[in-house]
Order: sequence, then C-alpha cells, then structure tokens
Amino acid sequence: MNIRRHLSLTAVAGATALGLLGLTACAPTDTGRTDDGKLRVTASFYPMEFLAEQIGGKHVEVTGLTKPGAEPHDLELTPRQTAQLGESGAVVYLKGLQPAVDTAVAQSGVKHIVDAAALTHLEKHGTEVDGHHHTTGDNHSHSDAEGGKDPHIWLDPVRYAEVAEGVGKTLAQADPAHKADYRKNADALVKKLHGLDEEFRAGLKNRASDTFITTHAAFGYLAERYGLTEEAISGLDPESEPSAHRIRDLHALADEHHVSTIFFETIANPATARTLAGDLHLKTDVLDPLEGITNKSRGKDYFGVQRANLAALEKALGSK
Repeated sequence: MNIRRHLSLTAVAGATALGLLGLTACAPTDTGRTDDGKLRVTASFYPMEFLAEQIGGKHVEVTGLTKPGAEPHDLELTPRQTAQLGESGAVVYLKGLQPAVDTAVAQSGVKHIVDAAALTHLEKHGTEVDGHHHTTGDNHSHSDAEGGKDPHIWLDPVRYAEVAEGVGKTLAQADPAHKADYRKNADALVKKLHGLDEEFRAGLKNRASDTFITTHAAFGYLAERYGLTEEAISGLDPESEPSAHRIRDLHALADEHHVSTIFFETIANPATARTLAGDLHLKTDVLDPLEGITNKSRGKDYFGVQRANLAALEKALGSK
C-alpha cells in the first residue's frame, strides 16, 4: 500500500513538474531584451527583417525566422524558433503569408506586434479563372473570382513605405527611450523608398510595351503602381502548376503584346518559365520577388534588388 501511494505521489509530482515546465517554455520573458539592453525583434522573413534593421538600427537585435534561400510561404517553425518568438520585445510579420508564423504570433503573448498587412490596403491578384492571371495598372484584377488577398506589398515602394512608418511607431512604443531615433530612421527610410518610387516612374515612363510575363503573381502591386500588366504563369503560389489552358493563353498573349522576355525567380523553380521561353523563342531574365537575399540575388539588400528589377523591366519592355 505504501509503495503504491509513493508511486502515485511520484507520478503526480512528475506531471506537475512537466506542466510547469511547459508553461515556462510558452511564457514570454518580461523584458524582451538582450543582455546588453537591446530590444529583441523577431521578423518573419526578409522584407520585414530589413525594415526592423533599418529602423531599429543600433538599438535592436533582429532575428529572422526564414533562412536565406528558403521559400517563405512553406515555412515551418521549430520549437526553438517558437520559443524565441515568445521572448521578443517586438514582432514584425505579414499576416496571411506564412500560416505557421500567424499561429505562433497569436499564441506568443508578445505585446508589441506589427502586422504589415494591416498597415496598407491589400487587394486580390493572381486568381486563375479560365486560365487567366491578369493584373493591370487600373487597380484591380481582371478576374471574376474572389481569390485570395495578395500579400506581396513590399514590391511596391509606396506601400512598403506605409509599412515602414508603422514599424517605426511600434518600435517606439516597445522602446520609448529611443523613440526619437526610431522616428528619425523611419523618416529616412520612407524618404529613400519614395525616391525609389520616382526612379521606377522615370525608368518606365517611355516604355514600348506594358506587359510582362513572370513565374508567379508576385508583382501585382508593382504593376498597378506603374501602369503595367502582369501575366503570371502560376498564381500567388509559386509552387502551383499552370493549366494547359493557361500555357496556351500565354503563347497568344506573348505574341499579341510583343513580349520579349519570360521572367523567372532565384528561389522558385525556373523550369516552367524556361520551357515557355524556349517554346516561344524568347529571352529569359530574373525578376526577383525579394522574399530573401542569397548569393544569387542581384543586389545586397532591398534597394539593390529593386533597382535590378527596374533595370530588367526597362530592358524587357523596351522604349518608344
């Protein structure tokens, strides 16, 4: 009887200890800071990481959840990453792009959270209906289906600037002692982004064509901003396979709109784009959706890659 009672008490004690351990692992730290006093910021993927670093400067330690070269849409978090997120003083993410991150953020208990999707207006792009993925500069998708909201807001410098302002405000709330520096850094970044917008406007002003074909529908906001027409081989999901109908449509579209180039990406598989270009006897080039920076990227940061994208579009669209 005594042995049974001892075993029972031991089991209860063990279960209690495990329960407390679980609660400790899930609970965020009180400070959200590093040992040297910097604000811990967790960013979901490169565009969010870039904003946090540029605006936070020397006052933050930024950790990205998506490794360079990895496809952010497919991210699965490790237990360590989930725990790390819960220890953050601030989180910068884009709701709707990475389901695993959405879940972890909702359960994290972190007080200061930036959802980039809530800082600008999201629209519907890249929906396939009868083979058409059609996004134009008239600010809506030529599709009869509702489709999903397009998360690729960072490729439009003006929308990205709106997100930057929101990041600056949240970092200031999380770390009031350095509020002035966050505001200064955010203002400087917004000014640079509006300058990039002017570069795109000037560079694409006298184009000969408005239409470009790319791997997946990542450039809808950019197309809208500068009056272009994006024709995507796939939809919003870079891993989806185009229908036979879609491929036939692209053959006709390329001929009708005098398309010279089929764009592919550095992260997504370029096989379909290369095959289409070969069938149509067209050139290929890179148009980078900027979901991560690798040694294959045509630029060391957001601005470098965006300027490379502009140069690629200028070349492909020609001039009058």
